[in-house]
Amino acid sequence: MIFPKKLISWYLQNKRSMPWRETSDPYRIWLSEIILQQTRVAQGLPYYLSFTSQYPTVFDLAKAEEEQVLKLWQGLGYYSRARNLHATAKYIATDLKGVFPDNYNDLLKLKGVGDYTASAIASICYGEVVPVVDGNVYRVLSRYFNIDTPINSTQGIREFKKIAFEFIDPEQPATYNQAIMEFGALQCKPQNPYCIVCPLNDSCESLKKGTVASLPVKIKKLKVKKRYFNYLIFSVNDQQTIIRQRTGKGIWQNLYEFPLIESDKDVDLIYIKGHADFKSLLNNMDYEITLFEDKFKIHKLSHQHLYTRFYIIKTDKKPEINGELDLVEIQKISEYPVPILLGNFIDSFF
Repeated sequence: MIFPKKLISWYLQNKRSMPWRETSDPYRIWLSEIILQQTRVAQGLPYYLSFTSQYPTVFDLAKAEEEQVLKLWQGLGYYSRARNLHATAKYIATDLKGVFPDNYNDLLKLKGVGDYTASAIASICYGEVVPVVDGNVYRVLSRYFNIDTPINSTQGIREFKKIAFEFIDPEQPATYNQAIMEFGALQCKPQNPYCIVCPLNDSCESLKKGTVASLPVKIKKLKVKKRYFNYLIFSVNDQQTIIRQRTGKGIWQNLYEFPLIESDKDVDLIYIKGHADFKSLLNNMDYEITLFEDKFKIHKLSHQHLYTRFYIIKTDKKPEINGELDLVEIQKISEYPVPILLGNFIDSFF
C-alpha cells in the first residue's frame, strides 16, 4: 500500500526531535501521551521534562503527594488528567510492581487511558498492530479519503477506526502511528495545509474535489455556559491571605482558590458587600475594598467561560474563618496548586 509507505518516508525526513521518541520505556511514553492529550507539543514539552526530572520512574510519581503533582501540572488544564495520572502511577507501582501492561486491552483498563493512549503505548512500546486515532489522524484520513462523516459521532468513530486498521503498516506500527500524527501536525494542518508540496497530493481525494478546507466535519458542541466568578482577595496586615480547597466533581477539583462569590450575571460592589458570605467573613470589621481591574478576566474552558473579577480587601484584623477556609502566609501562596487563572493573578498582584 502506497499510503503508509509515503507517510513513513515523509516522517523519517521531517520528524521533529522529541525526547519521548528516543525511548520505548512505557512509563515515559505513557507520561508523554497523557500530557499531550488536548495540549500542543510546544506547551507540553516543558511539562514532560519537569515530570521526568522530578519523577524519573513510576515509583517516584506514585510516592508523590497529589498536591505536588497538581502543582507541577499547573497551567496544563483538564486537571482530572493529573489526578488520573497519579492514581494510575500508584496502581502500577503497587499492584503491578512497576510493570506496565504490555498489550492494548490491558492498557485500556488503566484509569485515564482511552483508546488513543492505549494504542500509542501498545504500538510504540510493544509493537502491537493497533492504530492511533487522534485529531491529526482524523484530519489526514478524512481529507485523503474525502470522508464527511462527523468525527465526533458514534458512526464516525467506528468508521475512522476501521479505516485506520486497514492502512496501518503491520511491519512498522510504531513508526506508522507516529508518522500519521506528525503528518497531521506539520503537513496536513487544520488551516492552510501545504497541499502543493504534499507527498500525497496525487492521490488525495479531497484535494481533487476541492473539499480540503471543509474537512474533517465535526458536530457543533453544546452552547457554552457563562459563569461569573467574584474572588475576594484578602490582605491581612499585608502578610496573610485566605484560600480554600475546591472539592466535589466540578472544575478544578482539589486545587486551591480564594473565597468565591459566584453570581449568575455581572454584579457590582454593592452586591458583593451585601452578600452573606462577604458579611460572614468581615463580621463588622474595618476594611478597605477595591476592584483589582474593572474589566473581566475571561477564562475559557471547554464548555464554559468564566467571567472573573478580583476584589482586594485590606484589613488589620484576622477574619473569623470557617473550616473550609485557611489563613496562609502571602509569601507561601505560590506553593499551592491553583488554576492558571489564579496563578496568573498571583504573579501579577502578590
